[in-house]
Amino acid sequence: MDMIVTPTGRLNGEIQALSSKNYTTRYLLVSALAEGTSTILYPAHSEDGEAMRRCIRDLGAVVEEDDEKIVITGFGRHPRPTKELDVGNAGAVLRFVMSIAALLPEVHFVNSYPASLGKRPHDDLIASLESMGVRIEHQNGRLPMTIFGGAPRGGKIQVSGNVSSQFLSSLLFLTPLLDEDSEIEVLHDLKSKVVIGQTLEVLAQAGIVIEASDDLMHYRIPGKQKYKAQTYTVQGDYPGSAAILAAASVTESDVVVHRLIEESKQGERAVVDVLRAMNVPLTHRDGIVHVKGNGRLTAGEFDGDEFTDGVLAMVAAAVFAEGTSRFYNVENLRYKECDRITDYLTELRKAGARVEEKQDEIIVHGRPEGVEGGVEIDAHYDHRVIMALTIVGLRSARPIRIKDAHHVAKSYPIYFDHLKSLGAQVEWTD
Repeated sequence: MDMIVTPTGRLNGEIQALSSKNYTTRYLLVSALAEGTSTILYPAHSEDGEAMRRCIRDLGAVVEEDDEKIVITGFGRHPRPTKELDVGNAGAVLRFVMSIAALLPEVHFVNSYPASLGKRPHDDLIASLESMGVRIEHQNGRLPMTIFGGAPRGGKIQVSGNVSSQFLSSLLFLTPLLDEDSEIEVLHDLKSKVVIGQTLEVLAQAGIVIEASDDLMHYRIPGKQKYKAQTYTVQGDYPGSAAILAAASVTESDVVVHRLIEESKQGERAVVDVLRAMNVPLTHRDGIVHVKGNGRLTAGEFDGDEFTDGVLAMVAAAVFAEGTSRFYNVENLRYKECDRITDYLTELRKAGARVEEKQDEIIVHGRPEGVEGGVEIDAHYDHRVIMALTIVGLRSARPIRIKDAHHVAKSYPIYFDHLKSLGAQVEWTD
């Protein structure tokens, strides 16, 4: 379905932040890898979470859930043999589960989204798993692929961090279960280090011991460990909330978002500081962000690798800032559900934004007066692009139509419900 976004000058109200997708998927996996029963309180409900639940069920976990919790009886280090897994369009889920699939003799991963996840490369993780004695058939590093494992070896392992930190996270979930101790060396650079912090936090909560260097480039992992069954509480989600906060910042607003804890290890927590630096009137205390927007923003320069999944929303806010903004160190955005630099900026230009790109930068020449709108734009099946383009529509002179906006459900199924509750004029259309 498409979404019509009509210019909206004022937003008011309070919402509860969506639960974190990143933490939910990690808690689902460590619960499955435990022997015994774990409980996840306030899980995120998203297509990514559903993909992980489907995969761990297929691998032998018992999953029961209601509106407030998920109860999981895990399979430990012995997943049930299964011939086929479908991760939908969830790249992180695919990469995390690839390593767990290496514990089985043969698992085939299907290619359900050839135009999105099917285009994304996984060569770096494939190379690491092959060095551990796992054979993988693949299509130039892409889906569909078949993993022939059964007895992956620990020891000295190398993985590139150039494209994604998800490859490293995947190995960190697997290696504690192996018979051998392991050492992981990250080659080149490591993208999204803050997300590795989340993985390490969840692993520690699950009773796993990992020794990480201060720069997160070297790891020592004792083998023969066991994941402990635990109760986990999922915190509020900063990446999704970034779009709500940006929407409040570019309009006249009085918007309160609850459940965004100040001490969160989510890198996207930095979007609050980004908006402050852009002179947005806001406060952040006791887990509550309160934006009293006046629609006036000031341009700035920001290291996007510190808040990867919040960059697109902050770029949308910068479209209306006074001056030129620069978001640098963002090349990894090119390897997401779509090319979140070229594809996103193409659509922003259609709406009237003045933006330019470099290989690892997004440059925004602000238009405080607003943009023209009045166009149909393509979100490339990407939930983050959908949310960010909606922000631009709020300050367009004429409505914009976002194609296939229902794909926002990948991470934030009730995004448009939340926006509408705050007063945004958004309507579904066929």
